[in-house]
Amino acid sequence: MEEINIQKSLPQDYPFIFIDKVLELEAGKRILCQKNLTVNEPIFKGHFPDMPIFPGVLIIEAMAQSSIILFRESGEEKVTDDLVFVLGSAKSHFSRPVFPGDLLLIDVTVEKLISKAAIVSCEARVGETRVAKATLTFGVTPKAELSSLSAPSSAS
Repeated sequence: MEEINIQKSLPQDYPFIFIDKVLELEAGKRILCQKNLTVNEPIFKGHFPDMPIFPGVLIIEAMAQSSIILFRESGEEKVTDDLVFVLGSAKSHFSRPVFPGDLLLIDVTVEKLISKAAIVSCEARVGETRVAKATLTFGVTPKAELSSLSAPSSAS
């Protein structure tokens, strides 16, 4: 497998990228990614100062980002300027907290994939222990279509 440039594959930027490495990729079918959670993660300063826990919503975000990479790397043409949005999250379940020092593995399997949308099953693990699972639905929206929806600039 060729190395994937995660920063170029995702529309997010630091500090909102929650994937460090793609371990496995089967185009159109499955991806396995990892996130090494260090105590230096900005989120741990406030969630929670006395007992740092990686928020469940950010585990879902890591699943979504893994899905975006899978979607972008599975098309016959690489998606470059389009944005990918999660349209829904169903059947989300969290089994145990995730802490600094944990190596989070995110396993995403395609249930249905069409040219501009997908439904994926996701599982997050620390070692062999499942910490979360979810089904995500997402689609692609071109940036040009979004520009008319963005908030007007407050600069005069």
